[in-house]
Amino acid sequence: MHLTHLEAIAVTQKLAASLGRDDYAEVDVSIHPAFTALRSVQTTLESDHLPIALGAQNVHWEQQGAVTGEISPPMLAKLNVSYVIVGHSERRHLLGETDEMVHKKVTATLAAGMIPICCVGETLEQREAGESTEVVVGQVAAALDGVAPDAVAGLVLAYEPVWAIGTGRNAHPDDAQSMAAAVRAAVAGSHGPDAAQRVRIQYGGSVNPDNAAELLAGPDVDGALVGGASLDPTKLAAVVRAARGL
Repeated sequence: MHLTHLEAIAVTQKLAASLGRDDYAEVDVSIHPAFTALRSVQTTLESDHLPIALGAQNVHWEQQGAVTGEISPPMLAKLNVSYVIVGHSERRHLLGETDEMVHKKVTATLAAGMIPICCVGETLEQREAGESTEVVVGQVAAALDGVAPDAVAGLVLAYEPVWAIGTGRNAHPDDAQSMAAAVRAAVAGSHGPDAAQRVRIQYGGSVNPDNAAELLAGPDVDGALVGGASLDPTKLAAVVRAARGL
């Protein structure tokens, strides 16, 4: 919940000015402004022919109806939204989103022709109890239940430990790789090796220019879901270059 539509335009333009052709050639970049800024940022990206994908922070699973305050998949698709963040830890733990709700959002996003970035992650209590892998794999299974292997192959799974969101703490690179590998193994078991190989697995949780290269170095970590650092276009550009250098 940051940036007015005017501020979002400025950040988008500064990010684009900080990145070059080589960055875009090697790294896929998407930005996810607040709903009130989506149209403005869409216009900026398209009028300036910027190779940055537009994303949304959330979506409801219904196509339309009496769900005041929510945003439907077709509303986002008509704005040329490519990616939708689904099941972010803040929505799960602050707003009560369940695994069932996340699953509905994944399938609705796919049905609308957009790519879900489905977030999974454990709390500090679950981590200290030694339940991290069980919790995360369970969230993955619930989110992807009944989704076709080809669809799974094209989506994004983001491991974002709850204890690392907005706290300044982040997982050790070995922890990020270990959990990404566990997620990939779970996908292989449920949807086959091809889907597991092709699905993108991100790490999210206090990613910044200082730790991005280490966190992204794991062979099963395909990218980053960047939070606070993305509000600073210079920092976000540095994260993109860190990913490019791997």
